[in-house]
Amino acid sequence: MALGFLVLSGCLLPLLTLAASNSSFPTSIFTVPGAFPTSVYSKYYNNPTATSAQVQPVISDPVTHEIYPLELTDPDDIAIINTMDPHPLPPTASSAKLLQSAIAQVKSIANSTVLNGTCAKCIASMEVAKFLALAAPEQGPTFAVELCNFFGFSTSCNATYGPHALGGVVTQVVSNADVGGLDGQMLCQNFLSLCPLPPTSLLNLTGWFAKPKPDPLPAPKTPSGQRLKVLHLSDFHLDPRYSTGSEASCTSGLCCRSNNFNKTSPNASVFPAPRFGTYSCDSPYALILSALEAIPVLADTKDSGFDFMIFTGDLVSHDPENELSREFVEYSETVLFDLVKRTLLAGPVYATLGNHDSYSQAQGSPNSLDAPGDNQYSWNYDHVSSLWEHEGWLKNSVAQSAKAHYAAYSVQRSDGLKIISLNTNLWYRPNYFNYINMTNPDVSGMLRMLTDELQESEDVGERVWIMGHVLSGWDGTNPLLNPTNLFYQIVDRYSPHVIANIFWGHTHEDQHSIFYANNATNISVETALAQAWIGPSITPLTNVNSGFRVYEVDSATFEIMDAFTWKSDVNVFPELDSQLEFGPTYAFEYSTREAYGQNITGWTDSDPLNATWWHLVTEAMEADNSLVTTFNNFQGKESVKSPACTGDCITAKICYIRSGSAPIGQQNCQQGFGSVQ
Repeated sequence: MALGFLVLSGCLLPLLTLAASNSSFPTSIFTVPGAFPTSVYSKYYNNPTATSAQVQPVISDPVTHEIYPLELTDPDDIAIINTMDPHPLPPTASSAKLLQSAIAQVKSIANSTVLNGTCAKCIASMEVAKFLALAAPEQGPTFAVELCNFFGFSTSCNATYGPHALGGVVTQVVSNADVGGLDGQMLCQNFLSLCPLPPTSLLNLTGWFAKPKPDPLPAPKTPSGQRLKVLHLSDFHLDPRYSTGSEASCTSGLCCRSNNFNKTSPNASVFPAPRFGTYSCDSPYALILSALEAIPVLADTKDSGFDFMIFTGDLVSHDPENELSREFVEYSETVLFDLVKRTLLAGPVYATLGNHDSYSQAQGSPNSLDAPGDNQYSWNYDHVSSLWEHEGWLKNSVAQSAKAHYAAYSVQRSDGLKIISLNTNLWYRPNYFNYINMTNPDVSGMLRMLTDELQESEDVGERVWIMGHVLSGWDGTNPLLNPTNLFYQIVDRYSPHVIANIFWGHTHEDQHSIFYANNATNISVETALAQAWIGPSITPLTNVNSGFRVYEVDSATFEIMDAFTWKSDVNVFPELDSQLEFGPTYAFEYSTREAYGQNITGWTDSDPLNATWWHLVTEAMEADNSLVTTFNNFQGKESVKSPACTGDCITAKICYIRSGSAPIGQQNCQQGFGSVQ
């Protein structure tokens, strides 16, 4: 432990530094210069040396060859309604289709067992909406706005459900959904809270797997003893419209924006937005560049670079639907992947789409919809896949496959590792399109693709990493039940001999999940099969510190030998505004092996941090609750905003770690303690 001092405004402040105990990281702390690195871009719309406003660089898109205009990110002139991009609606139904649908829906209602009270009324209303959507789709958005106003669902109904926002999406979904069956029940439950949550549907796996699980399993690969250094970044959430000095404590919308304020003080900021960000806002350019400057120094990769990097999604800020556009999404994708390539020496970067990486926030439709809805998000899959190819991270054949498969893809590395990237928007609860044909847990075919890829890897003795954005389990509040139930069975079938690790993002928190045999009916050290690492976020929204992680990976088994996490204390960012000498400080937070493995016997430094080890960690947590306190502190990256975990929270937190699917998390665990935000 070393005691130093930080000079701020003429005062000496004590600075306590915990040195990294691992000798492979000689630099344990790095303070970024306070001045913006103007050499990052050749041109700017404004003065990049000014501290009163965020930089506005001139960005050229290598795919579209477009120079993005200042109007796109001008914090003082944010477009409220986007009228430039198309908003597809379904085709008008024929009279024959209307008749067929009417008969089918009446039968579905007659056979329903939950039609009582508010739920029955909601489903009956869905029937009306469906017929309107089929017969006169152009009236769907108006219908949604009228009902929203009548029932008081929102204070901004037109901006949320109008024809230039989610109105077209809702109309498409209602027109295609079985609103008298499971689809309608789930729509009424998830979006309106008018129906109870239906149970997980029975899963028929007959014929799903081409071959039974090998018994006995193949012999494990022999560790090489050589370590790969792999960077895990997640949830940038760049806000190019971030306005320094604007209201960071707003009462509606996304804070740190010139168009949002605190209703108690509409003419003056209650809490002026700091230059480097704050807990209630997304990441300004200044924070993104600070993190990218710090990573190579702290990870000791300035010269060598990383072997490769994974990015588990969410590039775009948390804008409301009416303030998003295709161009804004493409701008964020272009900026961030370019910065990663130029600043990190990250090696190949394997990325996945987050729920905010879409024009219609969190939306993604199946290709099975009738035109023009079938390929309405292909613009995004095409653009991001082309960027991945442009940066040299994916071969043309892989990029073309990603364009055709919702930006999901599989890469076979030359070192024997296969990486499978999934578009988990296809199991995310807020994605309206996931409420079409919900009795089918794999409408998109993505989990069929995953299974086939894993079978190919099993046949040739290949190890696999799976990555996505929205986690499959934990407390079960983020994903849908049926798709993650199927995913869990796939993980069971191909673990531990094929699947080496799973990686998620989305929550902005440092979390973990364990997968067990037989749907976790027996949770024990003998049945632990696989584990998922949920990566910390760069963005501090909401109430978490900014952070990143580096894995040490055996080059033969591709098991993780240790994981190292760094964080920056967002609480002190306001103190940096009045000077240019110092920027954010990223400091070493913890080694996973050292933090949780001190009381695990029989585990040597050459043994991996696999599912067995993680289950032993949960047993140690049950014996010593202080380990849960440690986990809870790390979950928010030691944010001063994180609540303590005591009482029922301790049991719940251990249960969440042991839950790899939404059904298991919902069924086994007490709810209400999943997040530290």
